[in-house]
Amino acid sequence: MHPALPLFAPIDVLALAFFVVAWIGYAITLEWTRVGRTGLNALMDRYRDEWMQRMLERDMRMFDGQIMASLQNGTAFFASTSLIAIGGTLTLFRSPDEALNLFAALPFGIATSRAEWEAKVIGLAVIFVYAFFKFAWSYRLFNYVAIMLGAAPPAVEKDTPAAQDFARRTARLAEEAGRHFNRGQRAFFLALGYLGWFVGPYVFMGATAAVLVVMWRRQFASQSRRAVAD
Repeated sequence: MHPALPLFAPIDVLALAFFVVAWIGYAITLEWTRVGRTGLNALMDRYRDEWMQRMLERDMRMFDGQIMASLQNGTAFFASTSLIAIGGTLTLFRSPDEALNLFAALPFGIATSRAEWEAKVIGLAVIFVYAFFKFAWSYRLFNYVAIMLGAAPPAVEKDTPAAQDFARRTARLAEEAGRHFNRGQRAFFLALGYLGWFVGPYVFMGATAAVLVVMWRRQFASQSRRAVAD
């Protein structure tokens, strides 16, 4: 009895490993290392601290409520978009033969079996499911931040230790909400690189590297980062 053939060729396994290592390595570098503390996301966390300090000084906090509504609306948009992306990905199971012929006809396209195609589609769906959970949790956290803004001490108590501690805790919660939102967006960006796998493993690795370079540049070498740092 012959042993079962592997689902993917070694080059496909290598490309998938490159994708996973690139995702995890980038996330660790951005969130847990000294280099990451100079990125755009980390700089914005400092402005969240400053925002909460300014919030304590205001008697009327409608402006802060408008900011929270904007953050919540943006997060809700991405969460609903994730659901649409999941549904669109699952529809690829309906006509695999036509899709296989289309991708095989593309430049650098490689013939793919139906089992490989379905496994790749499942992987793409998993990425969008992950993004949905990140956006949904971020939306919930922003709701919690809005509640804490409503419970903030009055402006006359802004210099008290209790008020300062409250501002720090609210800023930490806002940072956590932003961190989960960033993780969801990162999944969206890397899903673009993952699409290269449907064409071929080399395109997969090249697309992943290109997405990684774009994300890295936006964090550490963009005009936006320089504006915030200045």
